[in-house]
Amino acid sequence: MAGRIRDEDIALVRERTSIAEIISDTVTLKSAGGGNLKGLCPFHDEKSPSFNVSPARNVWYCFGCGAGGDAIKFLMDAEHLSFVEAVERLAARAGLQLRYVEDDRPAPRPNRAQQGQKQRLVAAHAAAVEFYTAQLATAGARPAREFLAERGFDRAAAERYGCGFAPDGWDLLTKHLRQRGFSHDELVTAGLSRPARSGSLIDRFRRRLLWPIRDLTGDVIGFGARKLFADDDGPKYLNTPETPIYKKSHLLYGIDQAKREIAKQGRVVVVEGYTDVMACHLAGVPTAVATCGTAFGTDHISVLRRLLLDTDAVAGEIIFTFDGDAAGQKAALRAFDDDQRFVGRTFIAVSPDNMDPCELRLAKGDLAVRDLVARREPLVDFALRHVISRYDLDTVDGRVEAMRRAAPLVAKLKDREKRPEYVRKLAGDLGMEIEPVQRAVLAAASGRPADGPAARPARTEPSVDSPQSMVEREALKLALQEPVLAGPMFDAVEAGDYRHPVHVAVRAAVAAAGGVASAAGGAVWIEAVRDACEDLAAQALVGELAVEPLRIDGEPDPRYVSITMARLQWGSVTARIRELKSRIQRINPVNNKDEYFAAFGELLSLEQHARALREQAAGGL
Repeated sequence: MAGRIRDEDIALVRERTSIAEIISDTVTLKSAGGGNLKGLCPFHDEKSPSFNVSPARNVWYCFGCGAGGDAIKFLMDAEHLSFVEAVERLAARAGLQLRYVEDDRPAPRPNRAQQGQKQRLVAAHAAAVEFYTAQLATAGARPAREFLAERGFDRAAAERYGCGFAPDGWDLLTKHLRQRGFSHDELVTAGLSRPARSGSLIDRFRRRLLWPIRDLTGDVIGFGARKLFADDDGPKYLNTPETPIYKKSHLLYGIDQAKREIAKQGRVVVVEGYTDVMACHLAGVPTAVATCGTAFGTDHISVLRRLLLDTDAVAGEIIFTFDGDAAGQKAALRAFDDDQRFVGRTFIAVSPDNMDPCELRLAKGDLAVRDLVARREPLVDFALRHVISRYDLDTVDGRVEAMRRAAPLVAKLKDREKRPEYVRKLAGDLGMEIEPVQRAVLAAASGRPADGPAARPARTEPSVDSPQSMVEREALKLALQEPVLAGPMFDAVEAGDYRHPVHVAVRAAVAAAGGVASAAGGAVWIEAVRDACEDLAAQALVGELAVEPLRIDGEPDPRYVSITMARLQWGSVTARIRELKSRIQRINPVNNKDEYFAAFGELLSLEQHARALREQAAGGL
């Protein structure tokens, strides 16, 4: 067994290594002044960069977790290498040949026993890539080549992404790698081979198109394999199993090619498949990456945040592309749940035709893929629209239930300054007043249970001190206190124009008592209305309104009644206009042309009526 590496060689490795280049493979670094650099620490989660690098001294230190050292120490910590493994990795990168204490002559790279497990597994995968890519040119790989060609990928694209083919043989790769000096245990540990029932070793992948999966440094550490033949009873996609170097929760396909553009543009596009990554890169979206056989999760976020330098000062963009089907929408909502882990803004891009980027490029060209990303919308907008689309917003129950389900999404927004705007937007989409939506969002933000009584003040009526409620109250006071003056003008406004439920009940009692036009006034009239009330709340309100002063200086006159009733109707009409606009937004004008134009015509009529009421109010609004 060879001894330790000579001290002067270690010193030379340190001297010839740019620590900024080594760390930049994993962490995006920005200038921190004085020649130093900073970024997000890869060893602990943080929102503000405390990881500092000094290129002049070739050292790094994190003020958040206290870790630090030189380039060798960084590789040891970041990639779980031994000291010797880290030095050998840096020496190979710098083109240096190491010497060991027992032999002063230049020596070749250490044999298998002298190398660490990680290098052996990486080397096995590198040899497997050579084997598989060579197989792609054989006659048996024709279905694999046709698969790529049918999706718009030529030979150059296949070579750029290292596409290969696992041949129709049980142990062709295994025999090839054993001849290259890799052991039985190494091939099993790497996930390239697996034991057969007979006890012999066979290839893990067979008769499949392969994509090599690389880590941030560009080393191949696994494969994704696509089924090609109908008689293959395996899954559509088969990935390398978990190994000492392949951790699917940390891996993003295409990250090795995309990382520099992600750091440069401050943007990453998360797609769903290997061909989608290829299509995006070739179409001019070089920041695309994809997960490898697992859902997008916390560990993926940590990787991207370091590349984006996702901090309060430098907020990047994370754009998810999902299919428009139910599975894609479900994935998008899962992504919104992870939104809070990013400092930057999250978006979603969905093709109008529900095509993935690969299909879109094939059908409409490169420009369509770039336009897909350019037309992105905030993820919260998509999530809200998806949630409220499940309810019938033409009914009170539907609007209230949709609001209760959508309010927690608004409450989750990490940027609190955006919450009031989204409260207004949600109220408009639902066709509701702002006040109940605001209360529901505040209840959700405070952590009160969604089904608890504290979270259910979400009624569609305005609050008692809102302008609409105040004018309803004034109209009822005129009916009770001045029935002769209010007369037909009051009776002409129906109970449907009142929004508050207790006001609606009193208005119904007025009608049940014979209407204002037939009332003589006085205590007899007030008692008649009180007796017609069906609940105690309405009866109590009649007593209040009978003695509460009108909101006018001096004596009321017909003009004041006219203004009050116009204001009452205007509030009701504008509420119906909001509801109708919300409904129109939900109608597809192509598929439901007649319904769309009927609703649009009704909207124009209501808006004309609202303008007339505004004029009638004579400046009282």
